[in-house]
Amino acid sequence: MHAEIATFSPKPVHPFDARGVAKRFRHAAIFGALDALQPGETMRFTNDHDPLPLLDQLHARYGDGVQIEYVERQPGQIVIDFTRR
Repeated sequence: MHAEIATFSPKPVHPFDARGVAKRFRHAAIFGALDALQPGETMRFTNDHDPLPLLDQLHARYGDGVQIEYVERQPGQIVIDFTRR
């Protein structure tokens, strides 16, 4: 009888650098990227400013379906992990 060894493979973290997306397309691109995530996957969002209006929109659209966690919050350098639940 062989014992099965469980292996843990973390869900991938997908980078999304909003600084490289034209402003008029940013929110649509962010929503599309979040919609493409599977539960447990994370999108690591990078921006040059704190996207407070976007966070309000995400909460209205996804409710508790997306966890929002700041990784870095400095002037000119914002990094946020968005994880689908």
